[in-house]
Amino acid sequence: MLNYNPLHCLPSSEELPSSDDTPVDNELQVLIPSLLSAVLALIWQNREDWFFGINMGIYYDPAKPAIVPDGFLSLGVERFVGEQGRLCYVLWDEDGIVPSLALEVVSKTYNAEYEQKKIDYAEMGVLYYVVYAPTRQRRRRQRLEVHHLVNGEYVLQSGDRIWMPEIGLGIGRERGTYQGFTREWLYWYNENGNRYKTPEEVAVEREQQLQDLLARLQERGIDPNSI
Repeated sequence: MLNYNPLHCLPSSEELPSSDDTPVDNELQVLIPSLLSAVLALIWQNREDWFFGINMGIYYDPAKPAIVPDGFLSLGVERFVGEQGRLCYVLWDEDGIVPSLALEVVSKTYNAEYEQKKIDYAEMGVLYYVVYAPTRQRRRRQRLEVHHLVNGEYVLQSGDRIWMPEIGLGIGRERGTYQGFTREWLYWYNENGNRYKTPEEVAVEREQQLQDLLARLQERGIDPNSI
């Protein structure tokens, strides 16, 4: 008997467009998810079961075009796929694993982040849908909105720092500096509400620790080069 697997007939990531080719109209749409990705690469550096995509197409239905969030996080997948990495995120190539979180950064050109995209992500089954308006406050909207999927519908969570137990991370906003740019950013937090440091902050902290060590050695008359 012939064994037929319909998944074998679906296009692979190499055959599908990687994005919708819509240019961003604000660099924050790239910088904000890039900061989140950089922090994850630091705090989860010993984990290989996650992937954070930026402006990458997600294919979840062969009959529909890709959805392209500004950022998304998937758990339980390979972090790296081949030397060139993922070209796009295709559910039938990822054992059907749906992203746990999708992020949309509201830009100058409004793209239905609060309406149609919320419907699309709920249909896909994305557990947390995050919408952030970095440059302005929309009327009757929070600057940061985190929606939790419950029984097929999104429920808006309250607060500026939201703990997401299924992911093991919190997400929130506060003022800081990234790549020399000082403004409000999105950050990851632990269960106690403490913010995870950025790679830049960790590098500065380590440099300060080194300078403090050298100073203590000099006070004791010890040549650091002799150690």
